[in-house]
Amino acid sequence: MTVLGWIILIIVAAIVGAIGEAIAGVKVPGGWLGSIVVGFIGAWIGARVLHFGPVLRGIQIIPAIIGAIVFVFALRLVMGGTRRTTA
Repeated sequence: MTVLGWIILIIVAAIVGAIGEAIAGVKVPGGWLGSIVVGFIGAWIGARVLHFGPVLRGIQIIPAIIGAIVFVFALRLVMGGTRRTTA
């Protein structure tokens, strides 16, 4: 994969992670790096469970967003709801 391909992949993961945080209503620690991690893990979870929707740089967008939401909710349960929710 080229450098541009990696940059696009990271941007897609950050956007997916940010959407997952916004829908779940919970901020993940780490700022934009946390969003990227949530996006990658969400894409992995979503790809294991669902197989539909548009694909961008190997990430199925809709399953990735659903996976990110699930991951953020799981983080919230593990952390005991100590993180600040978004308004």
